[in-house]
Amino acid sequence: MAQKKILITNEGLAKLQDELEYLHSVRRPEVAAKIKRAREMGGTENNAEYEDAKNDQAFVEGRILMLENIVKNAVVINSPALPGVVELGNKVLIQNQDGKIEQFAIVGSAEANPIDGKISHESPVGKALLGKKIGDQVEVQTPAGTLKLLIMDVS
Repeated sequence: MAQKKILITNEGLAKLQDELEYLHSVRRPEVAAKIKRAREMGGTENNAEYEDAKNDQAFVEGRILMLENIVKNAVVINSPALPGVVELGNKVLIQNQDGKIEQFAIVGSAEANPIDGKISHESPVGKALLGKKIGDQVEVQTPAGTLKLLIMDVS
């Protein structure tokens, strides 16, 4: 079965590669040392420190596998080609129905982080904005209700 390609910006890919390198070179050895110390202190049975270290190991190894999969299947988003049209990789300045102005970067789902203003092209807002132009008004159905957004700028 073919793996799904993961769309990501150059910046996002670099961050994931840095995290992967950190997990391999720093966190994995730290966790191994923690497991060794816990084993030496009292074996493996009824040893809370050992259990905690094993949980850390499971988290680190799981994160490494996930990041390796993302990096292996990453397709870097090229610079948008159409000026003024919302595409993957663009930053979009919008105004909502309450007059609040926000800026979002439209990114692949692997690097989406709404708190940092990065929304996935697969999210309801991301889908609604794609292909639209400066001055367009879009309506987005969200779990919280309908949003009306005016596209003010695309970069």
